Amino acid sequence: MRLCDRPIHLLPRDTFSQPWPFRLRSWLATSAGHVTAGFSLGAWLLWATTGSATAFAESTRVQPPRIFHQTLAQAQTNPQTAEGQIALGLQYIQEGRLSEAIAAFQRATQLDPQEVAAHYNLGLALRQQGQLQQAANAFYQAIQVDPSFAVAYANLGAALLEGSNFQRAEEYLQRAIQLDPSLGLAHYNLGLVQQYRGQRDAAIASFQQAIALSPNAPEPSYHLGQIYLQQNLLDNAATAFQQAIAINPNYPEAQYSLGTILYQRNDMTGALEAFRQSAEANTNYPNAYYGAGLVFLQQAQYTDAQQVFFYARDLFRAQGNEAWATRSEQLRQQAIAGLSNN
Repeated sequence: MRLCDRPIHLLPRDTFSQPWPFRLRSWLATSAGHVTAGFSLGAWLLWATTGSATAFAESTRVQPPRIFHQTLAQAQTNPQTAEGQIALGLQYIQEGRLSEAIAAFQRATQLDPQEVAAHYNLGLALRQQGQLQQAANAFYQAIQVDPSFAVAYANLGAALLEGSNFQRAEEYLQRAIQLDPSLGLAHYNLGLVQQYRGQRDAAIASFQQAIALSPNAPEPSYHLGQIYLQQNLLDNAATAFQQAIAINPNYPEAQYSLGTILYQRNDMTGALEAFRQSAEANTNYPNAYYGAGLVFLQQAQYTDAQQVFFYARDLFRAQGNEAWATRSEQLRQQAIAGLSNN
């Protein structure tokens, strides 16, 4: 899950840093694909066994332990049971067949409405497909079956958060924390709710708790940095962004945000490198090219500036952000005028 970042319009400065030989082709040479800054704990899957269910944390591309493969093979011999359908659904997840997985989990809930793993995995799959209301319904059914299932409360809260139902999201996330105070996912999502609602001090505390509980997750540090940036606490913000990048160097939003701070500090070389890293992490992230254009304008490298603003404009436009597409075009024209005056 991530906030929708907006470019920061940085005002020009009177001093220039030394030009750095950099061309648009350098930005396009490395493509790491589109990176989604999702909190990995949100991808928990449940495996159902007769009379019990156990959870294991995995990434979105689930890699079950060896014992799971044995149980999976056993369950698939009887696919007309809830356990068999859950096994089938997990196999579909492995193969990237999300719609088929959802259908299998739905059949599992019909075969055994009291099987918490069926409802929970259905919620995860629906949420991944962007069906937030249906995902929330599935997570709600999971906690009806097992009212002590903390991670289901946390994911229900996350689905409600993505649907902008902040009040109910906070209620379920607080309940998740009551049930399991060590659940970093719940603290992180609660911090997001508080951040959206402008409760900065509470959000800072929640993100710090998430960092302590889930030190391998970069997102809490990133969002903590965003709050510090809003408070103009640039040193604190830079430290938080650097922590997020240390965990995940291919984090385009964190690299971009660090670049904006370096720009404001007049560290043009550092800012340009951060924007370059941001673009390499996600070649379709327009903010990175926009930030680089600002640096090139400062360095009077007008050819480079007009090229990256052109690319930023088209990306913003393709993503439906016409306001920033217009701003990019205005700055591109400014760069073209600079070329004409030289």
